[in-house]
Amino acid sequence: MTSPQQRQKLTVWVVEDLPYIFDQILQWLSRRQLLLLIVSLLLLFIPLITARPPIWKQGLLGLILLLVGRVIIQMEEDKPNRKTSEYLHLLLVLLSSFTTLRYFYYRTRYTLNFEGWLNIVFCLLLYGAEFYAIATLFLAYFQTIKIKERKAVSLENIPQEEWFRVDIYIPTYNEDIEIVRKTTLAAVAIDYPTDKKSVYVLDDGRKYPERREKLRQMCEDLGCALLTRDNNNHAKAGNINTAFHNTKGDLVLILDCDHIPAKSLLKETVGFFFNPKVSFVQTPHWFYNPDPFERNLLTEGRIPVGNELFYKVLQKGNDFWNAAFFCGSAAVIRKTHVMEIGGIATETVTEDCHTAFRLHSKGYESVYYDKIMVAGLAPEKFSAYIGQQVRWARGMAQILRLENPLFNRKVNLSLAQRLCYMSATSHFFFGFPRLMYAIAPTLFLLFGINSVKGLGFETLCYALPHVILSMQTNHIPYKHVRFSFWNEIFEFALSFQAGIVTLLALINPKLGSFNVTDKGMNVTKRSFDFDSVKYLVLVAALATAALLTVPLWLWLRPEDSQAVIVNVFWSIFNLILLMAACLVAFEQPQLRRSHRMPRKLKAVIHTPHHSWRGETVNISESGVQILLNTRPNIPDEIRVELEGDYGHKCLLRGRVMREVAMGEQVRLFVDFIELTRTQQDDLVLVIYSDVNEWYSQRRSQTDHPLESLKFIATSIRRVFREFRPAKETKVRQQVQTAVQLYCPLWTNSVSATITEIGTHDLRLELDGSQISNLDIMQQTKPVISLLVTQESNHVNDLSFVAQVETIEQLVDTGSVDSIAIELSFPESMKQQQRLKIPQLLDRLD
Repeated sequence: MTSPQQRQKLTVWVVEDLPYIFDQILQWLSRRQLLLLIVSLLLLFIPLITARPPIWKQGLLGLILLLVGRVIIQMEEDKPNRKTSEYLHLLLVLLSSFTTLRYFYYRTRYTLNFEGWLNIVFCLLLYGAEFYAIATLFLAYFQTIKIKERKAVSLENIPQEEWFRVDIYIPTYNEDIEIVRKTTLAAVAIDYPTDKKSVYVLDDGRKYPERREKLRQMCEDLGCALLTRDNNNHAKAGNINTAFHNTKGDLVLILDCDHIPAKSLLKETVGFFFNPKVSFVQTPHWFYNPDPFERNLLTEGRIPVGNELFYKVLQKGNDFWNAAFFCGSAAVIRKTHVMEIGGIATETVTEDCHTAFRLHSKGYESVYYDKIMVAGLAPEKFSAYIGQQVRWARGMAQILRLENPLFNRKVNLSLAQRLCYMSATSHFFFGFPRLMYAIAPTLFLLFGINSVKGLGFETLCYALPHVILSMQTNHIPYKHVRFSFWNEIFEFALSFQAGIVTLLALINPKLGSFNVTDKGMNVTKRSFDFDSVKYLVLVAALATAALLTVPLWLWLRPEDSQAVIVNVFWSIFNLILLMAACLVAFEQPQLRRSHRMPRKLKAVIHTPHHSWRGETVNISESGVQILLNTRPNIPDEIRVELEGDYGHKCLLRGRVMREVAMGEQVRLFVDFIELTRTQQDDLVLVIYSDVNEWYSQRRSQTDHPLESLKFIATSIRRVFREFRPAKETKVRQQVQTAVQLYCPLWTNSVSATITEIGTHDLRLELDGSQISNLDIMQQTKPVISLLVTQESNHVNDLSFVAQVETIEQLVDTGSVDSIAIELSFPESMKQQQRLKIPQLLDRLD
């Protein structure tokens, strides 16, 4: 391996010197001469692609190419800037393409098995799967060859009277009112002139009159309008098209009813529309709750979620070619352009991408602005996730069938745009190819069906460089957004459902209807969704059975040992991925009442006379974790003040459930209690609306293939781990206050000292010799009266009752009779003592 200094010199030569030489040469060539040069180079490479050297030479060539790939990866890591990454990625694309074409030529020329009809059928199926995978790989290389980064177009220098009027649409059907309320509340709070912004809730749920009435009341409370219609034609697309005719804005911001917008969304996107060719601006979709892969496989945020590859890389690659897709939400569109194409497309169930296709066909431009400015809900259950993905699969296949983006001469698209749309619309056809990869080694080991003629070490010498070098090539653009082998898990988990719906959509694109993805469901206990993965379980069972036949193969057919060894390792690899894909259906319970997310906010802890400043570690709508630099002396109930990134504040009551010391710092775990509607709304705005940048905007984790495979292989250990919710610890204010105790078991009052007190219990210390019947008290746990006197005239005395819980002997106090009594305030007296306990805490603060 080269030294860092050598890699630095090599990087400069590859990234700076070599491109400069090529630029100097190419600038003197005409277009015809350039085309001739490219064709000549391709012809020159044909002998290199078609050559079939001895196995050891092919193995050596493959090893050299892999080492070159590793050096290039190391060069990129040593100097990770945009220019370096682009040039080194391009170099890897060329090397990977050469290796892949060598493999595919070898595969076509030497390994197709036409001996026997079963061999022929499965040979062609596997060959077709590989052809699809290689075509998909080349399309992905094209999409990611250049990544476009954009900055917002500022509105500061544009007179406000020239700003566009914006309508905000929130389509809804049957979702929970509280989900819709949060999005609507944040939409109303978006920072944009009130005379140029209107918020509309588009209710399509005419089947639910009671819900519609609640929506109407909600809109009145929040100061927005409710739009309805008397039919449900064309689902969400029809709902939006109807609203177009009833609102007057120049632009429309569309938000799914669970997509809570940040207050800066419009000011960061509207500026792009001063280019009259721009039809829409799309921003990323981001989900604050874990999706089924993240939750059920217990990845704990260590693995990028499924949509990060699309929004962090592919959309920016599409944007370079003016082919960014409209994704149905978190997007601003120019209404006149959409009306020009007849409104939102209604012929497919992915109306968003279809609409973008038609806008691009008209010659209009799109913008993808990569800043997370909505927080949405991912499907909580695997079955709901499948339903969502199946709709997307069906819709993309419908677009491919109806529009034929690659070859349709009627659409006015550039070649680059055609390739981007071809990549998108063919993406969900992975189902059957992925299954073919899984069953090919099983067919050989169980039934002797040979899909690859002469499968052995020579085939590996061609296949492994192709596979590994493609992984190295994708590492540069994908390293923070898609870890190795996780794409296979995503595809395995959806393979049967995606395969069926895409096939049916190709046969009849009118099949199927728009389905609303269920959101806001709670999973309360572990369960296995067998129906969603029953076919995968069967494939995994067959692969396991196939491995049991290996001794028979080695005994009866030793001449096929190379093929057996290759198929064994192939089957083991498949089993690891199949196991993880099946475990996604093992629903894990949601322990928290609401989803908690990392969020750093200014926080202040208040007691009646003291305050402590800190910062939140994470937060949800039901609680918060706060980091303080010093340990506060507080009772279990406090007031918490939180401040958003732009200054919005909320003041809430909280109960401290735990505190954990971390050196000089301390973490408080606080549950919010007795929140009013106003406080709930303020909290929603602080968490979701008053946001400068979400924590997922930039990931620091980097892909390491072997670590990723190990993490997948250990999924089975994680998913069966027992959940043990953190135990509550008593958090009480430390005091030293004299108190008189009265009990029916005693003839006289007893003097004691309150040492700790909270809103539910307290601790007393006293001389036990004052009490003659301690053993009876321990058994009967009586209710006793307490009188706190702090003034000689007894004007402000406070009396209350508490029940004995435990009595313990104190050691190291200098007295053998010292005891501590734990008491709790009875629930039956809660109403009567509701005001006294806070008064006492206030007095003792």
